[in-house]
Amino acid sequence: MIDQGQTAPDFTLPRDGGTDITLSALRPKAVVLYFYPKDDTSGCTVEALDFTAQAAAFEAAGAVVIGVSKDTVAKHDKFVAKHGLGIALVSDADGTLCEDYGTWVEKQMYGKTYMGIERATFLIDGTGMVARVWRKVKVGGHVDEVLEAVKSL
Repeated sequence: MIDQGQTAPDFTLPRDGGTDITLSALRPKAVVLYFYPKDDTSGCTVEALDFTAQAAAFEAAGAVVIGVSKDTVAKHDKFVAKHGLGIALVSDADGTLCEDYGTWVEKQMYGKTYMGIERATFLIDGTGMVARVWRKVKVGGHVDEVLEAVKSL
């Protein structure tokens, strides 16, 4: 599990639109890496729309926002098109990045236990260090809190 003060695990993954994103290639920008369970579900859609609404503010503060789920690039493309999203979405189809960041966890719903992605956000500074971690994220107000943390880097 990755925590504040550790080096962020690097990755190269496919993103919506058909290109790849490599974390280390984004330096010296800060990166907001947020993990979410599934495209086009209620909470995930609100979170993506909230990040999109603040995308210009994140860019002005020197940060790139990247969403991560196990959905395919094709699903990401549909999600982006349907909601007019303005952030990058990467496909962690094999779950390696989720494992590296400790977001592939046991969850419970309606008394059933299953494995899934924990909603979590990692703020990675321009040197590749994890500056802040939010786990078990509640969507309401989260994006504003993350933006304030980016501005304080």
